Amino acid sequence: MGAACVSATMSRPLIWLFAVASGASVANVYYAQPLLDALASEFALPQAAIGAVVTATQLGCALALLLLVPLGDRMERRRLMLAQLAALLGALLLVAVAHSAAALLAGMLAVGLCGTAMTQGLIAYAASAAAPQEQGRMVGATQGGVFVGLLLARVFSGAVSDLLGWRGVYLCAAGLMLGLALPLWRRLPVLPPRARPLRYRQLLASMGTLLRHERVLQVRGVLALLMFASFNIFWSALVLPLSAPPYGYSHTAIGAFGLVGAVGALAAVRVGRWADHGHAQRTSLAALVLLVLAWWPLSWMPGSRWALVLGIVLLDLGGQALHVTNQSLIFRDRPEAHGRLVGLYMLFYAVGSGIGAIAATWSYARAGWGGVCALGAAVSLLALCLWWATRRWMAAPNRPSA
Repeated sequence: MGAACVSATMSRPLIWLFAVASGASVANVYYAQPLLDALASEFALPQAAIGAVVTATQLGCALALLLLVPLGDRMERRRLMLAQLAALLGALLLVAVAHSAAALLAGMLAVGLCGTAMTQGLIAYAASAAAPQEQGRMVGATQGGVFVGLLLARVFSGAVSDLLGWRGVYLCAAGLMLGLALPLWRRLPVLPPRARPLRYRQLLASMGTLLRHERVLQVRGVLALLMFASFNIFWSALVLPLSAPPYGYSHTAIGAFGLVGAVGALAAVRVGRWADHGHAQRTSLAALVLLVLAWWPLSWMPGSRWALVLGIVLLDLGGQALHVTNQSLIFRDRPEAHGRLVGLYMLFYAVGSGIGAIAATWSYARAGWGGVCALGAAVSLLALCLWWATRRWMAAPNRPSA
């Protein structure tokens, strides 16, 4: 059964399953962010170094994108998803029982490795199962689940940690992923593997060729790197001022700010349809302008909670819109390479997220919240300048799908 045939029978519950499973998978990578102060206290890590917890997770993400996500281009995707889910369960349990900083960092690396492999594999799965003219819509729906999962991870993590401690967060996360195993096995469509699948070594070597020759991937990847660096500069630093005096917010209250961001993420779900109709450059410009503007109200945070709320909505709306547009563009060609393309694209994301996490805690330790906002605004402005400089170069891909 070809991709178009699968798309013709793809039901709304199946689309929801892709979205929910993707969101639950990616959430595991971000549960640690509202817990950084608790982890620093338990494992005696200094404030300036606690960002290494997030960076270890992002290192796992990078390894998954290089070594595991491309497997979707040569293996039967449904069986691959179940194997990755089992590995993710083991990684979550490893974090939950960690009793040293080294064990914690190893567990976080494994969570990043397995959670990213499953999340990005599901996105490529959804794109491959959709007809070409509907790939933007499918990517938008699935990526919407990812973005909401990313944001609600902080709400879940904060609430559960206040009730059960930070270890309880990872035990509950393991239970949630276990509950998804049966629906995934029963409902995911079976897609035909390639007639002549590449050997694993050839598969990995071909990623360098794709990166050298795919212009869309090059430009959109660098935009993703800058966008996710900006995104993580904010979310990695937010817990530090809000958990300290004079605020003293609980983890539940800090995590609840993720609900605000979900509003912006849901508003951007339709961006994939706009990309299908040839408006990718316009949505990119609007998204990048929102990212830059978001840092203005965010800089008012010490004096206004409402400004913080507005800034979060703008930041997440712009980030989601750009991310969906990027992926809609890179999936337009080379259906046999969707796994490798999304792996390479998200490698830029992982690098940006890791840099953002370390830069956020370093900047806050030296210049406070004002330094964090100045850094985030500068990175967002750099992304806008890059788009402007390459807009004519990228004019050709900005066309409706056939």
